[in-house]
Amino acid sequence: MRAAAFLEATWRAPAEVLAALGERPWTIGFLTGDADEGWSYVAAEPTAEIVLAADDPRDPLAALAELAGPAQPLDPAGPPFQGGVAGLLSYDLGDRLEPMELPRCAGWPDLAFARYDALLAFDHARRRVIAVGRGGDAASARARAHVSLGWLGLPSSPERPPGAIIEPDSPAAYETAVAEVVRRIGAGEIFQANLARRWRGRLAPGARPLDLMLRLAQSSPAPFAAYLRLADRAVVSNSPERFLSLSRHGQHLVATAQPIKGTAPRGETAEADARLAAALAASAKDRAENLMIVDLMRNDLSRVCGPGEVTTPELFRLASFPNVHHLVSTVTGRLRPGASAVDLLRAAFPPGSITGAPKIQAMKVIAQREGARGPFFGAMAWIGVDGAMDSNVLIRTAALVRDAGGWSVEARAGAGIVAESDPQAERRETEAKIASLLEALGSTGAGRGPDERLDRG
Repeated sequence: MRAAAFLEATWRAPAEVLAALGERPWTIGFLTGDADEGWSYVAAEPTAEIVLAADDPRDPLAALAELAGPAQPLDPAGPPFQGGVAGLLSYDLGDRLEPMELPRCAGWPDLAFARYDALLAFDHARRRVIAVGRGGDAASARARAHVSLGWLGLPSSPERPPGAIIEPDSPAAYETAVAEVVRRIGAGEIFQANLARRWRGRLAPGARPLDLMLRLAQSSPAPFAAYLRLADRAVVSNSPERFLSLSRHGQHLVATAQPIKGTAPRGETAEADARLAAALAASAKDRAENLMIVDLMRNDLSRVCGPGEVTTPELFRLASFPNVHHLVSTVTGRLRPGASAVDLLRAAFPPGSITGAPKIQAMKVIAQREGARGPFFGAMAWIGVDGAMDSNVLIRTAALVRDAGGWSVEARAGAGIVAESDPQAERRETEAKIASLLEALGSTGAGRGPDERLDRG
């Protein structure tokens, strides 16, 4: 059993620490947007990494399990995540788990994870920071904790305006694609598919992915925001959606999924905003869209949970974010003895809320319209030394690639297409979802035509 050490320090905002470390390869951050509760984590300088490209013959989740190692008890003095593995699961990984011969995104790995023996845990409720270290003995664990403690004293890198020039895919082409999916739903091929649109461009000279992350943390904090910097690639996610969490309750691991389905824009006045929220909460179409994914997640969890152990304690909760309202439901399940976080990922990845129902056929339909997704709509996750896990869905996310001219950037936003979907309304939904990200990038439009505006009630 490896030793753990914890050193408590005075508060410093996690985004400020990320600003000091974020240019280092393999820096990772999980930032909750709730200023009053929850935990954020920043880690760097991993002790081992694994990157699996599309042509790597290894089983990616078996490789992840080997990197994570056997579970061991948590120290009750420490935070929920006391070291372990963390990283990226690209959407295209789904084709490995259920081979469908889907298109692949060149250059992006299916899986990129590292083991972190030094990290900072930010306790928002108590306004304290815990420096965590792990090692083969108490002395080496304490030395690693001092390494992470030292990160708190590093100066933050000054933020630079991203200044991106972003061009959207054709609004008309997206509406045509929605109409085709509606037709296929009417023909009985699928019940729902999450169809996404792309926005592409470049950051201003000298701007970095870190600048976008810092801008979002300030202007549009999200509960499941995440950042990963690789050598020449980066993922910046301002996600509002949890994919799966796994927590230990005595001898049992309990999984929780919180799928989001159902969206309405925010209103420009308090009265308009309340009217839009009430309409969403009462919308039969949006509730049906949400319920389909709840059923899908129940089915996915049942593959690794005991009989009768999957429940739905919450349906259609209204959650409000800076640019949209959403309906959120909760599905829980107790894992069978011996099942692990990797088993849960194998059963449920990619997230049902961004595929559709039935999942496999919906993914095939999506691939025909979108092509490869790469990191988009995959997940970022941490798996702790005790086998616990938390993860997001990579929505409200930018993927960035560095070349000789700087950083290119791509973002996507999707909408859940069902039989009642109106192509123009679904296209406007993608624009509402992407608006905060485009604003943080410095772009002035969300892809609407010159005579359109987003209907905010």
